[in-house]
Amino acid sequence: MAVDPRQVLAGFLTVTMFVMLGNMIKRDHFDTTVEVANHSGSPSGNYDDVETTEHTTVTLPGVRNGPWKEDVLNLKPCWTKPDSEEGQQSEGFVTFSLTNGPEYHVSQIADAVVVARYLGATLVLPDVRGSKPGDKRNFGDIYDVEKFVKSLNGVVRVAKYQPGEISARNLAVVRVPNRVTGNHIAEHIEPIFSRKGNIRLATYFPSVNMRKTEHKSIIDSVACLAMFGTLELKPEVREVVDSIIERLRTLSRKSDGQFIAVDLRVEMLEKKGCQESSTKSCYSPEEVALFLRKIGFNKDTTVYLTQSRWDSSLDALKDFFPKTYTKEGIMPEDKKAKYLNSETSEFEKAIDFYICSESDVFVPAISGLFYANVAGKRIASGRTQILVPANVPGSTSAADFISPYVSKKNHLAYSCFC
Repeated sequence: MAVDPRQVLAGFLTVTMFVMLGNMIKRDHFDTTVEVANHSGSPSGNYDDVETTEHTTVTLPGVRNGPWKEDVLNLKPCWTKPDSEEGQQSEGFVTFSLTNGPEYHVSQIADAVVVARYLGATLVLPDVRGSKPGDKRNFGDIYDVEKFVKSLNGVVRVAKYQPGEISARNLAVVRVPNRVTGNHIAEHIEPIFSRKGNIRLATYFPSVNMRKTEHKSIIDSVACLAMFGTLELKPEVREVVDSIIERLRTLSRKSDGQFIAVDLRVEMLEKKGCQESSTKSCYSPEEVALFLRKIGFNKDTTVYLTQSRWDSSLDALKDFFPKTYTKEGIMPEDKKAKYLNSETSEFEKAIDFYICSESDVFVPAISGLFYANVAGKRIASGRTQILVPANVPGSTSAADFISPYVSKKNHLAYSCFC
């Protein structure tokens, strides 16, 4: 039987087409594998502890954009706001100052409100003091005064200004442990208040105690309200935070506008306590970079650091993640003179605290109260992707590095929200 040349040609073209298609598929698969391996592994250099095997690249979640997780539903406050100020009201005043940055402010506010409520005293709006002598600001320079006063309506009386009759001579300074209890107030504070009429609180922190409480009392409810329902940034400062967050999201187009905030401050890493801790509590820029790459974040990930100005030690992190920024590199130029180049660091600390509280992922490279109170705000708002660097041999899953505050639900926030 004669073979039609047209059928032969058609068959040849068909076979050729399938061969070409097969090669295209193979090439696309190869290129994709190479690209994924490069994104998931280490850049050029000797970083042997970052695995780039085929198994790793296949199993990493969201390998192109990193292991981002959706926020959970917001929890609801489960404390009971007192209907009115209970007990006999005194004529005395409780004064105090906010010190050391917003991570301390949150706890200092809670303790002061609890003490004033217990004593039936009037709480005087605090000032804000920095680490340098004479570094003093009004509460309203950073925080929203009206929001603060309104939130405590019916809980404690608040005086916006210190009454003229209060002087250093009739103020007794009382040291108060963080998360003060009713028993401590009754035993150590109330007798002094009764004798002097006015007291000044100085909160100290025996430890970073953010553990969940099982038994709820009126004091616990007051502490929850004070910690999570009173402090908001002044609108002008809030606008600066929002502008930085918006800029970071714009730079994060390849990861759907998501970004990581890392609490990494060079001056803290250099401190003796950080270097000589018996357990690993601080992570260097290079260690943070290796950690993020190991669990699947690629080179296009946007990273915000709490370090204010660039330091050469951060270069190792930027080698992994070119889109790494400090406030100096991301803050609008017209805001730097007031918020970055001022003589006080209180603005910088407040900006860091709120950006870390609202980022898509938070990584505490330094343990302590900043981590604990940022975690509290994140839990309350449903932003529970808090990843803590740790040595978990063989693991490349972000789920294995979720903060115990979240995975075990042992943070104080879970006593206040449910």
